[in-house]
Amino acid sequence: MPFNHQLRVRYGECDQQGVVFNANYLAYIDDASEVWIRSNSPNQRYEDLGWEWMVVKSIIEWHSPARTGDLLDMEIGVTRYGKKSFDLGTVGTVASRKVFSAKTICVSVKPVTHEPIVTPEHVLSILGDVVELDIPDS
Repeated sequence: MPFNHQLRVRYGECDQQGVVFNANYLAYIDDASEVWIRSNSPNQRYEDLGWEWMVVKSIIEWHSPARTGDLLDMEIGVTRYGKKSFDLGTVGTVASRKVFSAKTICVSVKPVTHEPIVTPEHVLSILGDVVELDIPDS
């Protein structure tokens, strides 16, 4: 099952049109993924996993606006595994109304050097099984 994360849209995250500024959706995805990883490894500090990931590509489709004060519910999970990479899918809704969907392609790297590595087994267990989410293809 995807991980569920909720946040309240703040005034400063919206543009002059009164809707969430598009770049903030990437920050929301980053926040949700960090909370998800940390919640799946409660007995180990994230910094001690011996692993990090880097985003190499993000695709976002907007479906409807989110506005100041809205509670944005996000479902996030791995939608594809590769040897050194994986895709994160994220779907955001407000009161069950679809706001955005995103696919983020990530690569596993060594901390500090950022050298690509095979995703470690202990990390695969933290990330969990592949989930199905309605996200963009390319």
